[in-house]
Amino acid sequence: MNTTGETGTEIDVLRVFCAGDGRHGNALGVVRDGRTHPDESSRQALAKELGFSETVFVDDPERGVVDIYTPGLRLPFAGHPLVGTAWLLDLEVICPPAGEVWVRGDGEFTWIEARAEWAPPRTLRQYGTAAEVEALEVPPPGEWIYAWAWEEEAAGRIRARAFPGRGDGIDEDEATGAAALLLTAELGRALNITQGRGSQLLTAPGPDGIVELGGRVRLEGTLTR
Repeated sequence: MNTTGETGTEIDVLRVFCAGDGRHGNALGVVRDGRTHPDESSRQALAKELGFSETVFVDDPERGVVDIYTPGLRLPFAGHPLVGTAWLLDLEVICPPAGEVWVRGDGEFTWIEARAEWAPPRTLRQYGTAAEVEALEVPPPGEWIYAWAWEEEAAGRIRARAFPGRGDGIDEDEATGAAALLLTAELGRALNITQGRGSQLLTAPGPDGIVELGGRVRLEGTLTR
């Protein structure tokens, strides 16, 4: 993946929360040099142009300071951008506006530690079966809905889909770390979530309100804009 544009900004394109075979995962754009887009309006414009669920601008690669945008708004916290950027830059700590997030690697998985209250509000809507979740149509814009059902409750296996409802071109989110944090905090147990077409997210509640969130990341290529 390589295209050339006028400004010469390089964007690493990742897939975050991939399945075990490397497929699926949520697309993420990472601008390693945030100075190329120094203000909020130019960052928002690039995020809208790229059209990924989120785009990250790295303001300090040594300290892990990052800024996160959807195609339509700036976010203080989001799971898949932090997991992906931490993996890409090999960080031990990553710092979105919400606060300091610790990172660890465990084999093929990259894990972050975060607080569920950092996640934006989401409607967690439980269904009776995984088949019901899979059969859902995309709802009209409005509520941000995280639809889920147990696949195997004893094993903590969940089937989920996410509908941001923002009307910004992202009708369904392929893998949503923030919503996984909220669901883990609500259920109070470790989860193995299959979301979207087949993305995988792992979570585990920790001490003092911390939730761990882990997944696989792969680099798809680089764009130039």
